[in-house]
Amino acid sequence: MHAPAPVASPDDRTRVLALLRRHGHATVAFQALEADFRYWFDGDDAVVAYVDTGRAWVAGGEPIAAPERLREVADRFVLAARAARRRASFFGCEQRFVDATAWPAIVLGEQPVWQPGAWDHTLATTPSLRYQLRRARKKGVTVRALRPDEVAPGSPLRPVIAALGAEWLAARRMAPMGFLVQLEPLTYPAERVMIVAERGGAVVGFLSAIPVHARRRLFIEDVLRGRAAPNGTSELMIDAAMRAAADLEGVTLGLAPLAGDVPAPLRLARALSTPLYDFRGLAAFKHKLRPDRWEPIYLAAPRWAWWALGDGLTAFARGSLIRFGLQTLAHRPGLRLLAIAAALVTAIAVAVLIATLV
Repeated sequence: MHAPAPVASPDDRTRVLALLRRHGHATVAFQALEADFRYWFDGDDAVVAYVDTGRAWVAGGEPIAAPERLREVADRFVLAARAARRRASFFGCEQRFVDATAWPAIVLGEQPVWQPGAWDHTLATTPSLRYQLRRARKKGVTVRALRPDEVAPGSPLRPVIAALGAEWLAARRMAPMGFLVQLEPLTYPAERVMIVAERGGAVVGFLSAIPVHARRRLFIEDVLRGRAAPNGTSELMIDAAMRAAADLEGVTLGLAPLAGDVPAPLRLARALSTPLYDFRGLAAFKHKLRPDRWEPIYLAAPRWAWWALGDGLTAFARGSLIRFGLQTLAHRPGLRLLAIAAALVTAIAVAVLIATLV
């Protein structure tokens, strides 16, 4: 066991990609290739992708390893973290990992899953969804799949998509986050399904989806909609992605945070944080696409997992919740007092409830 170098090398990422193609099972597995992650390799056939918050190693999903090695690799990763004077947890893991480890786990929310082969039936039985598709088409929106070379460095389309991403980020109420929600829609384009939405020759939307190799699934990771995009543009791109995945076994839009039967502290956070992040609205959008089922997503740790929630939030905040709060205020200087109060009340309430449960 060893601690990795602070910055992952291209050779490390090549090793991770090879392991992903063999063992990538969690929805977030492919995100291990994004810039925030470090790697802890266990031999030649297993790796854990994680971020170091300064006090904890927070893994993105479960170990990328054969099923029979999940518990062993997780235990060894925890020992390596302790040797580095860090706590360890696994954020965004799924039922398989929770069952394999039998560790304490917290439900963070749910992810919707569709069978792409049944998508036409979903459309046929959902008039509201068909209406959104017709609405965008009547406004002149067209969608098409992109080849990897169309977004290669130096291509005309690449800066257009980058500008669309910057516009999308600027419209968010919070400062940009890292860990599993950083915006990197063009990395490893040959591995992705990419859909562009155009209107009158201008790009108004972009969708980027990544593979979940071991489950033959597609994870629609980013759906970017510009200010000039008519209503229904997002649905039209998702429709195209479903059709591109027709031969796969599943499609997901990823975690709807705090959706479903989450613990009481997280339900309180969901209620109080609406001025900063509309958790209910995100879940409602995914619901209206009529998924075939919902699957729980967990935070798991070898000991009582509530303390790990703070480590996970710190990972998203790239190391400091206080700095992230100040960046959010700078990002949106006109943020209402209500939003600031809601953020403070949420943080205090969750902290108090966690303290009473630990």
